[in-house]
Amino acid sequence: MSSLHFFHGQEALSAVEWILRSVVTFIFLLFAVKVMGSRAISQLRLLDFIMALMIGNIIAHPLSDHRIGLKGSVISTIVIIILYLIGIFLNLKWSWLRNTIDSSPIPLIKEGAISYKGLKKARISIDLLLAELRKEKVADVKKVALALWESDGKISIFLDPQYEAITPSTYQLHTEPFDLPKTIIKEGKIDFQALKQMNKDEEWLINTIKAKYKTEISEILLSTIDNKNNLQVFLY
Repeated sequence: MSSLHFFHGQEALSAVEWILRSVVTFIFLLFAVKVMGSRAISQLRLLDFIMALMIGNIIAHPLSDHRIGLKGSVISTIVIIILYLIGIFLNLKWSWLRNTIDSSPIPLIKEGAISYKGLKKARISIDLLLAELRKEKVADVKKVALALWESDGKISIFLDPQYEAITPSTYQLHTEPFDLPKTIIKEGKIDFQALKQMNKDEEWLINTIKAKYKTEISEILLSTIDNKNNLQVFLY
């Protein structure tokens, strides 16, 4: 029984007992969150959630209670970080462990039909499923070819091809390359570096704004320019 003293409150714990306490807590939380289901981890990976939860509690106690020293918290934090790194390494190395910790996606909808078995396995309600569909602007379950409950608590939704949005590639149309406009004025101040990258100067900018928008630089909240020299101006 003496070897289990680290389970109980004491006046002081040795470094080994702090390490044992950290390892046991880490494994227990891993098991507890797994049992609760992926909704509990709020879109975080299981190991990340355990890491954040444990370090938050370990650091909080000595900061809020002057009677608790920092030694145990420092040792526990180091042990948790080591366990986390080991967990990531083993997760990448062993597929069976990866499948145990990060479970495979669970089908919730398949070819327009809701899988009650999948809802039950993922531990989510029909109301939550419908809410997630609404977030993706999907009003009709019949339009969904496949919906999967991912291990991080998100739902991946794939529409039936006949309900997918039409894009230029559908008709093999030529499109212009993507062009991200550069911000050259923000809150009344010119970004001279961005202006120089567009091979423009301050005089050109001032004259263009006066001629086209009849305003001053100081009156502009935001102004952008693209590679075709299209200038967009947003006033205060």
